[in-house]
Amino acid sequence: MAELSKLKGLGPKSEKCLNEIGIKTRSDLELVGPIRAFLRLREERSIKPSLNFLYAMVGALEDKHWTDIAKSEKGRLLMGLDGYQELEQVLKEEGVDIQT
Repeated sequence: MAELSKLKGLGPKSEKCLNEIGIKTRSDLELVGPIRAFLRLREERSIKPSLNFLYAMVGALEDKHWTDIAKSEKGRLLMGLDGYQELEQVLKEEGVDIQT
């Protein structure tokens, strides 16, 4: 264990939260993707993550500090988050199971 907390910007608390939704390795995070992981955290955990957690996950995969991600990619990530939520809603309305 403790693989995720070795990534830049993710500590033991972040790792614990991600582990609780089935993300235990860098590969898991890459496969699920930061936006989808953020949405799962928001849906499945009683403590809601801040956008900083989203930035930290992206930064961890890109080996950058989360504040650099927030400055340079905030708009893109927020649009991606909105787009993913809209897609989820459409799929739910069509009866498509989107759980992974």
